[in-house]
Amino acid sequence: MKYAPLLTLVLLLLAGACKRNDTTYAVITTGFGDITIKLYNKTPEHRDNFIKLVKEEFYDYTLFHRVVPDFVVQGGDPKSRNAHPLDLLGEGDPGYLLEPEIGAIHIRGAVGAARKSDDINPSRKSNGSQFYLVWGAGVDDATLDTWEERKGIKYSEAQRKLYKEKGGLPYLDMDYTVFGEIVEGLDVLEKIAKVPTTRNDRPTDDIRMKVRLVEK
Repeated sequence: MKYAPLLTLVLLLLAGACKRNDTTYAVITTGFGDITIKLYNKTPEHRDNFIKLVKEEFYDYTLFHRVVPDFVVQGGDPKSRNAHPLDLLGEGDPGYLLEPEIGAIHIRGAVGAARKSDDINPSRKSNGSQFYLVWGAGVDDATLDTWEERKGIKYSEAQRKLYKEKGGLPYLDMDYTVFGEIVEGLDVLEKIAKVPTTRNDRPTDDIRMKVRLVEK
């Protein structure tokens, strides 16, 4: 019996370690700096798929091929790895789609899965590899009220607070799967979001990435 308190302490420490380590993080390295993202456990299919692709080094040397000011920075097209400067990008994938796991909101720094539009993809399945990082713009209560009415949704007070503090893209909510968020490197995203682009939203100078899983 005299060992019971020690055993209890050990079990509590182990439980705490498991709780700390069950969240997956990845670092996206670019010429502008590093962006660290946290993957959501509430989107397990997208989380596990991203982990798989990172372990396979699928994203290495692919481009952020689409940059739209006050909107998103998008990458993950495997066809971008060896693309000619005049190539149109955005159609590539790993050969499969992902079932939607829609629910999380598009605050600034959100990591979402790209997909084709509703007219050809009514089930809103996600591209198997392409993702976007949300920059967006400022958001106020009136904007959130508008999108609540149009989409038939209801934002919690916590969600409203996040949108008003960070900004983002509420008009994408409930239409795309958000499977993570940036925890470090929003300043790097801002730099990328401001680069010159062609009329097809492709940066005039290639922005390549490498992605690795990390422990936090």
